[in-house]
Amino acid sequence: MIKKAVTMSDIAKELGVSTVTVSKALGDKDGVGNELREKIKKKANEMGYRFSGSSKTNKENLTYSISIIVAKHFISDASAFYWVVYRYIVELLQKQNYYGILDVVSEDDEATCEVPKSVLEKKVDGVIVLGQLSNSYVNALISMAVPMVFLDFYSSRNDIDTVVADNFFGSYMITNYLIGIGHRKLGFIGSVGSTSSIQDRYLGFYKAHIENRIRLNQAWVIEDRKSDGTSYTEFSLPSELPTAFVCNCDEAAYILMNQLKTRGLRVPEDISLVGYDNHIYSTISNPRITTVDVNSYEMSNHAVNIMIRKIQDKNYRSGRVLVTGNLIERDSVKILK
Repeated sequence: MIKKAVTMSDIAKELGVSTVTVSKALGDKDGVGNELREKIKKKANEMGYRFSGSSKTNKENLTYSISIIVAKHFISDASAFYWVVYRYIVELLQKQNYYGILDVVSEDDEATCEVPKSVLEKKVDGVIVLGQLSNSYVNALISMAVPMVFLDFYSSRNDIDTVVADNFFGSYMITNYLIGIGHRKLGFIGSVGSTSSIQDRYLGFYKAHIENRIRLNQAWVIEDRKSDGTSYTEFSLPSELPTAFVCNCDEAAYILMNQLKTRGLRVPEDISLVGYDNHIYSTISNPRITTVDVNSYEMSNHAVNIMIRKIQDKNYRSGRVLVTGNLIERDSVKILK
C-alpha cells in the first residue's frame, strides 16, 4: 500500500495550531516565534513531511490568504450590504484555515487599473471580487493569472466563475406580487446602467409588465445613484406618481419613503413601495419594507468553496451559480383589490 503524503494540515492537527502557522514556519516567514518554528519543523521531520524550508520551493507553495476586492463606494456606508457579505466571507475562510484580506479599490485605482499589491506581489492564493468593477479593471485582474471568483456581479466574460443572486427572478416575483394585489401603475427606482444587479432587477420588473400586458411608463423609471456609484439623498420624482414603486435595493426604498413623507404622502396608504436585499434599511424604516431576501450567507459560502476548489485544482470550473431569494412581506404595501 502506498503511504499517503503528509500535509501541512496533518502537522497542524498534531500540534494544535493553524495550517497558516505551519505554512509560515516551514517557509521561514514572519509571524511565528523561533521556538514554535523549530517545534513545527521538528514535527514535520518526524512525520516525514517533505519540505525545503523555502516558501518558493515548498511543495504546497501557499500563502493561505485570499484577497477580497471591493470598490470603495460599495462600502462607504458602515451599514452597507457588502460589509455583511465581507464578514461572512472572512468567517467562512477562517473555517478553511485561510485569511481574508480586504483590498479596497478607489475610483482613481479603478480608472488607472491599479491592481492591489497583495495580488501584484503574489501574496495571496486567490481573489474574490465583491461587487461590480469596470471591464478594464477586471481584465487587469485576470491578467494576474490568479484563481478568481466574482461575487454579486458578472461580466461578458464566460471564463470566470461567478456567484450571483437570481436578481431577475426576484424582481419579477416581487413585481408580480404587486400586480396580483391590484397595482397597475408601477415605477422603478434604480440606475439601470450602473451595475449588472440593477439591470437584472429592472429586466425582471419589465418582464412582469410584458406578461401582464401593462405598458411601462419610462417617466417612472428613476435614477437612484450618481456616476461614481454613491446614492442620491433624494430622487427626481415626477409630479404624477404611480401607485407603487419597485426599488432596486432597501436603501433606495428607505430614501424614497422619507422623501414621500416630506411631500405629505403616507406609505402604504397613499403609495406602496418594495425593496430588495432584506438589509437593515428594510427593518429600521417605519413602516417596515416588503422586500426580497438575498441569501448573502449562501452566496458567500458558494464563493469560498469555489475558491478553495480552484486553488486545489487549477482545472476546476463551477460556472455561474445562481442563488434564489424569497419574498418577505411586511407593511409597506397596500392591497388595491
